[in-house]
Amino acid sequence: MVIFGCGTGNPFFSTDSAASLRAAELGADILLKATMVDGIYDKDPKKFHNAVKYDVITHHEILVKRLQVMDSAAAAICTENNIPILVFNLARPDNIYDAVMGESIGTLVAKHKG
Repeated sequence: MVIFGCGTGNPFFSTDSAASLRAAELGADILLKATMVDGIYDKDPKKFHNAVKYDVITHHEILVKRLQVMDSAAAAICTENNIPILVFNLARPDNIYDAVMGESIGTLVAKHKG
């Protein structure tokens, strides 16, 4: 397991695109994206109490539904390189451990559902 915490230092590249780029370069099995929410929702759960959380979603759905998971360049890099993404809440202390151990937390972004 390798944890990267920084950007590329290049304009137009977010920390998400830097992480996706490094994951592709290393042939990573999965990209773990720690955020301030517990997964991916159909709309912002901090603004809409009726937001629905996805347990599993495809790379394609993220792009088509324009979900604000990560910037489109980062999502495209993961899509093109078939890298699953696990989006989970960093605020819960055990979540990094649980993510690494394969526990069912957050939202899994995969090539196909199921």
